[in-house]
Amino acid sequence: MTARALVELVLALAALAGAGASWSHARHTVIVAPVADGQPSTTSVVSDPQLLLLTMVLVTTAGVLAVVGMARLRRKRQLVRPSSRSTAGPADGG
Repeated sequence: MTARALVELVLALAALAGAGASWSHARHTVIVAPVADGQPSTTSVVSDPQLLLLTMVLVTTAGVLAVVGMARLRRKRQLVRPSSRSTAGPADGG
């Protein structure tokens, strides 16, 4: 396992954890005044746009880092263990 691929995967996990924390703090409930006199008050969910944007950026970053890290690992593994396919072409009899 290459060190760079491992760092990319760890950073992807950290970005995903940060996105989860950001998402959990992006919403909260507030009490809304009654619409008419004599009616009960209601609750509503309010989202913080800055935290939603941060969540979206962190999830995107985590996805990119995960794909790049996994591709780097697969490429390294293919270089270490050559394919079992024959490279002989039709002219070589294969």
